[in-house]
Amino acid sequence: MTTAEALSVIPAAVLRNLSDKLYEKRKNAALELEGIVKHLTSAGDHDKINAVISLLSQEYTYSPQAHNRKGGLIGLAAVTVGLTSDAAQHLKQIVPPVLHSFSHQDSRVRYYACEALYNIAKVVRGDFIVFFNQIFDALCKLAADSDANVQSAAHLLDRLVKDIVTESEQFSIEEFIPLLRERMNVLNPHVRQFLVGWITVLDSVPDIDMLGFLPDFLDGLFNMLSDSSHEIRQQADSALSEFLQEIKNSPSVDYGRMAEILVQRAGSQDEFTRLTSIIWINEFVKLGGDQLVPYYADILGAILPCISDKEEKIRVVSRETNDELRAIEADPAEGFDVGAILSVARRQLSSEWEATRIESLHWMWTLLNGHRSEVLVFLNDVFDTLLRALSDPSDEVVLLVLEVHACIAEDPQHFRQLVVFLVHSFQHDHSLLEKRGALIIRRLCVLLNAERVYRELSTILEGESDLDFASVMVQALNLILLTSPELSDLREDLKQSLVKEAGRDLLLSLYASWCHSPMAMISLCLLAQSYQHASSVIQSLVEEDINVKFLVQLHKLIHLLETPTFAYLRLQLLEPGRYIWLLKALYGLLMLLPQQSAAFKILRTRLKTVPSYSFKEEKVARSSSGIPFFNGGGGLQISEDGNPNENSHDMHNGINFGSRLKHFKQIQQQHRLHLKSETQSRFSSASSMKEL
Repeated sequence: MTTAEALSVIPAAVLRNLSDKLYEKRKNAALELEGIVKHLTSAGDHDKINAVISLLSQEYTYSPQAHNRKGGLIGLAAVTVGLTSDAAQHLKQIVPPVLHSFSHQDSRVRYYACEALYNIAKVVRGDFIVFFNQIFDALCKLAADSDANVQSAAHLLDRLVKDIVTESEQFSIEEFIPLLRERMNVLNPHVRQFLVGWITVLDSVPDIDMLGFLPDFLDGLFNMLSDSSHEIRQQADSALSEFLQEIKNSPSVDYGRMAEILVQRAGSQDEFTRLTSIIWINEFVKLGGDQLVPYYADILGAILPCISDKEEKIRVVSRETNDELRAIEADPAEGFDVGAILSVARRQLSSEWEATRIESLHWMWTLLNGHRSEVLVFLNDVFDTLLRALSDPSDEVVLLVLEVHACIAEDPQHFRQLVVFLVHSFQHDHSLLEKRGALIIRRLCVLLNAERVYRELSTILEGESDLDFASVMVQALNLILLTSPELSDLREDLKQSLVKEAGRDLLLSLYASWCHSPMAMISLCLLAQSYQHASSVIQSLVEEDINVKFLVQLHKLIHLLETPTFAYLRLQLLEPGRYIWLLKALYGLLMLLPQQSAAFKILRTRLKTVPSYSFKEEKVARSSSGIPFFNGGGGLQISEDGNPNENSHDMHNGINFGSRLKHFKQIQQQHRLHLKSETQSRFSSASSMKEL
């Protein structure tokens, strides 16, 4: 197997022509070499054949001279053809020098290397497989070659290698996959086409289970969906569609590993990639079963943002997937992570997109209904987020937040916590109270029972140290009480406060906190038909109480007296003798109003309509202006329900109005002192600034 042995069987002219710059001479030399090898093969002289191969490799294919390399390559191909069926035993000598030439700087050398390997492969066919990974690696690089002729030659070689692989039983997919995975993120379009082509071909071979290895190269295929080349995007999509169809028909699929990839790709900046990912996730949710349970949180994290996608197709599929996922009855014992899903919903509640926030709340509500005890463990993690969501610009979001809050507040301790936090939020965010206060309170009254909500709010506000806030909050609650349809039952109960126990208890529960606002107290008394007490409250007011804020509230009350809520009160004016304290209270309000105000004119007009006839006992007369007035003489005091009662001012239906009035005066005195202190403080600050 020495060089001398090779030289002894190959004429010098053949060797000389093999390295000639003219292709025809090299070709003729190769044909002569082929004949020599055929003769040696027939003689069974493999030692001399090895010597010839060694000579061609060392002296020609590894030569620094390009023409020598070209001659060596065509020579090795000729040797293989001459060996025919005996070529397999010499492949370890023949193939490596050819593969080495694929990286030569001369494009013609690379071209002839492709040609040589093509001819070698045609001869040995299946025996070629042992070099598959090295050949695949070389072809992958040649696919991106800068020379078009080399690319064309490599393409022909690639087609032949694919044919050989598809018919071979020796091909090892296990050894090939790491090589494929390593190259899947290459950006070169020619290489991408090459890779997709191989994936498609291998997947078409019945004996090769490409689906089992799909998680290894799935991410790379998805990466190609955003390629700038339409052809590559189309090829990648076609391959993915075929795999998805196989998944639907396969009894055994590794959903978990692929789910992780799909979740990442669902957040892609590329629209087509997002759509394809969501379509896959949708199918996985339908097919995955128990395998997907541990990945529900990740999947939800991918779906929720896509529900608000700018592309309608993505929104539709995402919403469908979300509904299917939420309908699945999963068990925490089977890996269903309530905390993780709740965390995703909480995080997405801060999304800039309304649809995503709405679905996040639907998930919270679903979890609370299906896994209440598990959710409450994480209550501290979500409570603040839910409270902040009450300031959401969307009314629909706010209403859903309240439903979630109401679901949490079914337990007494959580109900108390909710109302306390709500009051705290109103206190520190006055705009929330102004813009959303009525909506929030009204909805909670529907969801959690109006009386329960108002009693709890009253209890909290009764001990509120921030007197200004307490006054504002009570005024807001009072307005809701008087105007909201949802609180009609509460108003009916209050109307019966002087005759029924339920009404009395409700009035007493509100009374202490309503003391923070004189106008709210007067309104409450009018609603409860405690007209004598209303008159006493009005009479107790002093100069400091009659300020601009008070008059604004009084103006609102006068307008409210003309609404259906107080229709019963206006009808009672038909019996001035029976409801003498109602008249006195209304006259008291009239006396507090500026005569030029619209409210004064409205109330005066109403009082003018009181019947002009009088009753024997009541001593009601009429002035020349037509407005009734009270005869200051003695006689019985008439209680609110029309029955004579000399002590009605102090006690009625168990209510000690005398002590209640005393408490009202004490609270109002606190407000006056607070106002005085604030005024002095502002004056001192202003004086200090002037001195500076």
